[in-house]
Amino acid sequence: MLSGRMLGEAGSRVILEEFLQGDELSFLVVSDGERVAPLVAAQDHKRAGDGDTGPNTGGMGAYTTRTIVEDQMRDWLVAHIARPVVAGMKAEGAEYKGVLYCGLMMTARGPWCLNSIAVRRSRDAAHSDAPRKRLGRGHGGIDRRPHQRRRFQVSNDAAVCVVMASGGYPGSYEAGKKITGLDDAGKLAGVKVFHAGTSKRDEAFYTSGGRVLGVTARAAELQTAVQRAYEACAKISFEGAHYRKDIAARALKKNSGVRGTSESQHRVTDAWLRIRASLKRCPDTKPCVGDAML
Repeated sequence: MLSGRMLGEAGSRVILEEFLQGDELSFLVVSDGERVAPLVAAQDHKRAGDGDTGPNTGGMGAYTTRTIVEDQMRDWLVAHIARPVVAGMKAEGAEYKGVLYCGLMMTARGPWCLNSIAVRRSRDAAHSDAPRKRLGRGHGGIDRRPHQRRRFQVSNDAAVCVVMASGGYPGSYEAGKKITGLDDAGKLAGVKVFHAGTSKRDEAFYTSGGRVLGVTARAAELQTAVQRAYEACAKISFEGAHYRKDIAARALKKNSGVRGTSESQHRVTDAWLRIRASLKRCPDTKPCVGDAML
């Protein structure tokens, strides 16, 4: 990365940061400039290879479930991370309306906010949570009056996104590879294929970027959603295509009750229990429950 060939001028210096151990959490909220309502949280998979190996990428997939973050923790994150950002922006004369993306690390010392507070959506997280949420009936939106507001209705289904990437990504790669099988994949139950790095000519799709497709599946159970997503991936092909085969694998392992938890994982679990107990004593979480409506 310091050779200058991969990152150009950005590879001329480095910043040393503390290593944080825990689970990544992509936490998204929507704001009207004052109030904040949580959307669906998701867990991204940043490394290029299975088992979190290889170089970091923009994301190789993500998943979301109803239980990925508990209700009390969700309210704590809104009260202590998302809402202060929105309030601070308004106080500085830069009122923000829209989706706020919070990149978090859930560590043994509690949630840590990384450098990714952004006014954009994590692409893989967006692809995985989009099938799970919808707006209720009625007319309204972020800029509407109170009597026109809508409620967010979140499905209890799980959703999984698997990114199909160009050969060589996140390093150098060739574009212009013809993509086949999109129609067959889209016919599968609960499957939707999002285009990320594609172009279309002569009624055919070709690769035009590193992360080419976000193959997303939804189902009542996480395991079924994973199976559907990979069944869809198997129907799609282009030269050099590669994707991780273990999206949501840790969650499936945790749900199956497999033993073998490491000492560090035990410390994270113990810390989560302490945080959850402290939530009952945190008055700041109470207002955000009633405000979760736009």
